[in-house]
Amino acid sequence: MAVILGIESSCDETSASICIDGEIRSNIIATQAIHAKYGGVVPELASRAHQQNIIPTVDQAIQQAKITKNDVDAVAFTRGPGLLGSLLVGTSFAKSFALARQIPLIEVNHMQAHILAHFIDEPKPNFPFLCLTVSGGHTQIVLVKDYFDMELIGQTLDDAAGEAFDKTAKILNLPYPGGPLIDKYAQQGDSKAFALPEPNIPDLNFSFSGLKTAILYLVQGELKKNPSFLDDHLYDLCASVQDRIVSILLNKLRKAAKITGVKDVAIAGGVSANSGLRKSLYEMGEKYKWKVFIPKFEYCTDNAAMIAIAGYHKYLKGEFVEQDIAPLARLNVVG
Repeated sequence: MAVILGIESSCDETSASICIDGEIRSNIIATQAIHAKYGGVVPELASRAHQQNIIPTVDQAIQQAKITKNDVDAVAFTRGPGLLGSLLVGTSFAKSFALARQIPLIEVNHMQAHILAHFIDEPKPNFPFLCLTVSGGHTQIVLVKDYFDMELIGQTLDDAAGEAFDKTAKILNLPYPGGPLIDKYAQQGDSKAFALPEPNIPDLNFSFSGLKTAILYLVQGELKKNPSFLDDHLYDLCASVQDRIVSILLNKLRKAAKITGVKDVAIAGGVSANSGLRKSLYEMGEKYKWKVFIPKFEYCTDNAAMIAIAGYHKYLKGEFVEQDIAPLARLNVVG
């Protein structure tokens, strides 16, 4: 029996999970509400909150899994990418736990873990599969050939899709985090109310900076004519923005599927929780005869279950690291 403790601390979620023989037995997430008043994640405050949260979070994960700390066979932790101060807290705890128990230490690439979240529950994709990984910091198309054999075939040249949602929310005077609110209001609006541009970017790459600027100019121009424009058209604006971001993402994914010939298609990362993206991907899957894979909501955003499942597969291969391992703020999905 292999018992893996997973630790995730890349941004503002402190999370711990227990995986036993490939089955997730607990997945505890401590959120940090303090960042809402600042309109975004404050790195120093995030790292301090991780220090406060990590021990009770790990303790709760162990208790919920009905094991003891002595039952843990290895510790998997997020090495990067992420906020360095936040990563340091998780890395330091994982190293200390492993050293005290004299058990192996497993480093996990955060972006690979998002993709491997698809192996937590059934149904699981077959190799090779395409994964559109979308979050606040990353937007990538990855050809997944095996658990840790991944090829980056497309990525954003500037902003990530999640950042485009959040920055748009600021323009619309919505509180942080704004992405989920845009999703909520979009369901009550007309997605064709406002025409927004789709950038013409070569190959399988993305760009969202131009769209963000177009939204800003649209809102500024309309507010000059009608000071209550945002109140009058909020739902339609949210629906139009979401529709355009989703179309940018899925048009590239469709192109990637055509180029590679791969029929198993997945999404991962925080933005994969977006209802418009999920619905549109299922519709596109039916049209092009894809097998579509979307994680449960709890495995879309940052969580330790994805770290634990990735750690489990590394444990089976005996891929361990030494105590001199250090976190990396920047780390490519191909490792």
